[in-house]
Amino acid sequence: MKVLVINTGSSSLKYQLIDMDNETVIAKGLCERIGIDNPKITHKPTGKDNVEKQVEMKDHSDAIKLVLAALTDKDHGVISDMSEISAVGHRVVHGGEEFACSVIVNDAVKEALKKCCDLAPLHNPANLMGIEACEKAMPGVPMVAVFDTAFHQTMPPKAYMYGIPYEYYEKYKIRKYGFHGTSHRYVSSRVAELMGKPIEELKIITFHLGNGSSMCAVKNGKSVDTSMGFTPLSGVLMGSRSGLLDPAIVTYIMEKEGLSVKEMDAMLNKNSGVLGISGVSSDFRDIEKAATQGNERAQLALDMFEYAVRRYIGWYASEMEGVDAIAFAGGVGENNIALRESLLKNHEFMGIKVDPVKNAVRGEEVEITAEGSRVRVFVVPTNEELAIARDTKALLEK
Repeated sequence: MKVLVINTGSSSLKYQLIDMDNETVIAKGLCERIGIDNPKITHKPTGKDNVEKQVEMKDHSDAIKLVLAALTDKDHGVISDMSEISAVGHRVVHGGEEFACSVIVNDAVKEALKKCCDLAPLHNPANLMGIEACEKAMPGVPMVAVFDTAFHQTMPPKAYMYGIPYEYYEKYKIRKYGFHGTSHRYVSSRVAELMGKPIEELKIITFHLGNGSSMCAVKNGKSVDTSMGFTPLSGVLMGSRSGLLDPAIVTYIMEKEGLSVKEMDAMLNKNSGVLGISGVSSDFRDIEKAATQGNERAQLALDMFEYAVRRYIGWYASEMEGVDAIAFAGGVGENNIALRESLLKNHEFMGIKVDPVKNAVRGEEVEITAEGSRVRVFVVPTNEELAIARDTKALLEK
């Protein structure tokens, strides 16, 4: 069985074709700048030369056609025709309270997704465009929606409700939803495999650290709390997002600066976080370089990020009444050796010890637990595409 995994953004489309018989990637690629100037597609077939070319893409339908053409091309394609694709798995950012698991897409599902567009106005419309473009180009091929929010639907009300009048939850479904759920689910499951224990018997804290960062408390295989909230803006400060702050700051700045709602939203999402603190970049590599050159604001940004992330270890360990394992994923979590060690160095009182030699790796799956540590520590590169493909296969087999 071959599954095509699609991840659509407002002006981009990432894809992977995965052979689920052995879970290997046959080809992957990216369509960029859809609907704007200088669009291009980059196609990377396994075992063949990569192909990159500029070609007009007015919308996501054009992008899907180019992807299918690349996959079946006589020179750089990897399948003979589209009939080899058994199904398409789509990453969908927001499923609201409607979806606690992945589903096969039908008209009712699409209507429910449209209702969630208010909750994720930048992402869900693009995700829907990707689904409908595939349906048009591949009639009869099953479409599966895999939601970033679904894994966190097991959180109890005490974790997902906010301290505002209950009527706003009833009217507008304002609550914590959490994101990166597909990543947290994959990483926690992989940790259980590496430990050789049923996930139903484990308490795991997963760190998805990157330009967007979130933490998750996974108890007995279920998400019981996560750091992102009603939107991906909440939690720790990130590349350009503010993270948690006193809500009165929002109205105070708006009044002082005369900002509109949209301007304030843009400031919190695009000009805050480590970018806003450092004044250097939203890329942690740039900030680290500036810090080593003596830039005090860059160092402050790194210190604030580390401080914000570290507090979740104690919080989630308390909430789960213990912790068996900690796992790092995401671009920063998988590659930043110093940050991993620094985050955990003050937790020996909890029985958490990291081996600096084992920790000296980037982007590899590895256990970095030191001898004598009561808590096991892992680096697990996340694989959301594989998780989406697995869900798609499982639903088809049902």
